[in-house]
Amino acid sequence: MRQLALGPRSRGQLERKLAERQAEPELIERVLDRFEEVRLVDDAAFAEVWVRSRHRSKGLARRALGHELQQKGVDREIAAEALEAIDGEDERAAALDLVRRRLRGRTVPGGASPEARAERDKVTRRLVGMLGRKGYGGGLAFAVVKEVLAEHEE
Repeated sequence: MRQLALGPRSRGQLERKLAERQAEPELIERVLDRFEEVRLVDDAAFAEVWVRSRHRSKGLARRALGHELQQKGVDREIAAEALEAIDGEDERAAALDLVRRRLRGRTVPGGASPEARAERDKVTRRLVGMLGRKGYGGGLAFAVVKEVLAEHEE
């Protein structure tokens, strides 16, 4: 019960925690079934809130969110339903926002000099890497970074 008091938990998280405390597997199953009956545990609601919260606060892409839900023991089908709340446009908008925030107040050299190109390439690599770590695909990451850098130079 203490785990539930700390915040929403998935069935998988609670199952692991009870197993760590060496509870009998049959007891774990009965307790978690009862928790689901009385709606103390609802993986679908947990996944929906998790996806919305982490996408908004951390700017994570569907791929990263899916991985997190899998780590939390949420069933793939339930996770897929929750991830449907984020469409391609939401993901693109979040990526644009992340890159713009990262570049805020920073100057990126324009021009055709080798030094300016090298600096732009370095900034591009870092921004694409940041988006990649947040679960964005390479194509989207490069397109977004290119778009924001073009805005930034104007």
